Order: sequence, then structure tokens, then C-alpha cells
Amino acid sequence: MKQTRMPGLSRRLTCMLVPCLFAIGTMATTAIVEPSKAQAQEISLRSADIHPDGYPTVEAVKYMGQLLNERSKGRIKVQVMNNAVLGQEKDTIEQTRFGVIDMNRVNAAAFNNLVPQTTVLGLPFLFRSTDHMHKVVDGPIGDEILAAFEPHGLVGLAYYDSGARSFYTTKKPIEKLADLKGVKIRVQQSDLWIAMMQAFGANPTPMPMGEVYSSLETGVVDGAENNWPSYESARHYEVAKNYTLTEHSLNPEILVMAKTSWDKLSPDDQKLVRQAAKDSVVKMRELWSAREKASEEKVRAGGVKVIKVDKQEFAAAMTPVYARFVTDQKMKDTLKRIQDVK
Repeated sequence: MKQTRMPGLSRRLTCMLVPCLFAIGTMATTAIVEPSKAQAQEISLRSADIHPDGYPTVEAVKYMGQLLNERSKGRIKVQVMNNAVLGQEKDTIEQTRFGVIDMNRVNAAAFNNLVPQTTVLGLPFLFRSTDHMHKVVDGPIGDEILAAFEPHGLVGLAYYDSGARSFYTTKKPIEKLADLKGVKIRVQQSDLWIAMMQAFGANPTPMPMGEVYSSLETGVVDGAENNWPSYESARHYEVAKNYTLTEHSLNPEILVMAKTSWDKLSPDDQKLVRQAAKDSVVKMRELWSAREKASEEKVRAGGVKVIKVDKQEFAAAMTPVYARFVTDQKMKDTLKRIQDVK
């Protein structure tokens, strides 16, 4: 008996029974491909930070994530991995360069050896005030330094505040420059910061932030230097009760993104990320200002001795640091441009 072939029957049956075959009919193709496209557009970015919940840098990146989630209609999400769960800053920088981590908030000093242009931001007593620092990093000089990250596998997104850094010690209070002679001070892992401590007369001891509390407690170091919020949130004030207001640096924090992660974004999504990062700076500065005051109040209430000094004496000792690190003409020009910002 001859079978009658019914045109289209095989196609309809296949469409119903085997929807995973993509080349069958326009409707089947649309039904199958469109969900996968939507799924492919969903982006989840992991961001690293060494600070605890509530710290202004952590909350600022969370806020950035909220903005991205809203503006992308839920497509782009940011997961903040704080409390150093992904490692200390030196480790997370490498992970970010290789795309293991998508975003990273790190103090500019940690980038000095990798991105030399960041060195100028950490020069001691460079910024006259927080307002001066803001005008520099928010302008063309700041943009130029952020652009210098790309050849190193990173995309510079924004600057966050890091406050004024001052010394704190466990035993001998620092009341004048001579008191730093031979004192073991923890510093960030940066050639500039090592040279700075040597010029102060101290014995610099580079180490990750996570090791500082136990090192202060056990006498591996005699002191460290940092801002009010870090001094408080890391609980260093519990073991180092002398805080000397040298305010020798206003070195900012920098938020970066892995170049590999950045390149996977569409141009429109790149714009969304840049704008959200920029908008998060305003939020961060509000949080920072409030946190500085709260942290200072907390450590003063905790019995810390706060010492005022002649800052000019400390600043005068920094001449050899400038001579060593401000060498080429481009660095000299950048320094002058920063100093000329009103």
C-alpha cells in the first residue's frame, strides 16, 4: 500500500518532539535562541575588598551594584567579596589582572610597582587638603592615571577616598620626628612607602594589612600608619594606643576592573559600568566623611592618646623621597600640575 506523504507533518512533529534542533522553522528557532540570548546577556561581576561590611569602600561598590542592577533592568549584578575572602591586596591585584576577579578596590600604593604613574599620588604631603585631592583625581590628571592601567590588564574606573594617614604606636608615642628613629613601622608593600619611612628615620616593615594586628600585638612591629576608619575597623587601636596626627598622605583608593572582563562587555554596558562607578564616588565620599568622624570618636573613647605635632618638621624630611621618585620630566610635569591645581 502506497503511503501518502503529508507535507510539513514531519517538521511539525520534530518541532514538538525535538525542540533542541535549531534549524527547524522560524518560530522554533526564535523560541529556542531568544532565551539563550537573554541568558547570555546576564552578567555577574565579583568585586574584591579587604575591608569589613559597613566600610565606606565596601558600601560604595555595593551601591554601584545597585545602580547597575537598576539601570540594566537586572542584567548586571555585582557581588562584593569583602573581608579579604579573596586574599590580601597584592594577591587580588594579580587575580584581577588575569580575570579571576572582575573588579577590585585597592589603595593606590599597592599599584605603584605595577603602574608607575600612581606613584605621584602617594608622595608625602602632596595634597594640601581633601578638597585639593578631589580636584586632582576628578580632573584630567586623574583620568590620565586611570588610563595608564590598561597596558597592565586593568581598567581604571574611579577614585575613592582613603583619608589622611597618620602614625600609631604600641609603646613609645611619636611626638616629634626624632621619635621615629629606629621604630619598626608596618608599611604598604611599595618602594615609595619604604623610602618614605626611611626618610622619617623609621625601620619600614612591609606586610599585608591582615597581618598588622597580630604583629602589633606580638611586637613584630612597633607601630603602623593609616586613616581613622582603618585604625578603628581593623581594631588596631586596641593594641596601639598612641595616634600621632602627622597626616602625611592623602593617597586615594582606586577601583579597577579586569581588562578581560571589561572586553566582554558591550559598548553600552561599558558605559553603564563607568557611569555607575562615577556615581558611586559621590556616595562613597558621603559615607567616608561620616565614618571618619564616627571612627575618631570611637577610638578616642577607647582611651587612645591623640598627639598633635609640627607637620612642617615631618614634611621637610621628605626631600630625598621626592628626589628619588620624581626623576623623569613627565613625573616632574605631573607633580607641578598637581601643585598648581587650585
